[in-house]
Amino acid sequence: MNARDEVLRRVRAARPAAPVTVPREYRAVDGGDDLVGLLVDRLVDYKATVRRCAPGGLAGTLAELLSGAPAVVTPAGAPRGWLSAYQGRVLRDGEPHALAVADLDAPGVAVLTGCAVAIARTGTLVLDAGPDQGPRALSLVPDHHVCVVHSGQIVGGVPEALARLADPTRPLTLISGPSATSDIELNRVEGVHGPRRLEVVVVD
Repeated sequence: MNARDEVLRRVRAARPAAPVTVPREYRAVDGGDDLVGLLVDRLVDYKATVRRCAPGGLAGTLAELLSGAPAVVTPAGAPRGWLSAYQGRVLRDGEPHALAVADLDAPGVAVLTGCAVAIARTGTLVLDAGPDQGPRALSLVPDHHVCVVHSGQIVGGVPEALARLADPTRPLTLISGPSATSDIELNRVEGVHGPRRLEVVVVD
């Protein structure tokens, strides 16, 4: 018997013979608060920029936020009306082919996506590769990410957010503010593992 077999033997011996009941007494639905205000507060605390607008003002708000970007990448399923007021070049992933990493990493390129759900208490945007979000590279490679969140997509906590997902087997990207990390001296560095700028438009 080799070391691997011995480890597996001990693991099997330690497993309980009968099924284990796992307590699930956590709060499944977390409501009652101003979830939109709470999400905005958390995102701002994480150094994201947040704008709120009515549905009719979405195109103008996005055009203002993206005015400095010469090109904007969007998933193929993103509503075309989102960029109806934007004057720059629009690159739609998958039309006619998937965009290369070089296209996403070009200077000045921004990305515009939707989200699957947003978690107010953690200030987290959840992307699940849905039609208006696209593959993970779209939201991870460009330096500037603009995300549209509708107020009906905002929930209080994580359990409720996971229950909202249309297909929990899709790859998930959880975003809480711009990409940030710290070096050994605890100096904050932004933009190392994702967008340096995160701008969120909450439509309510």
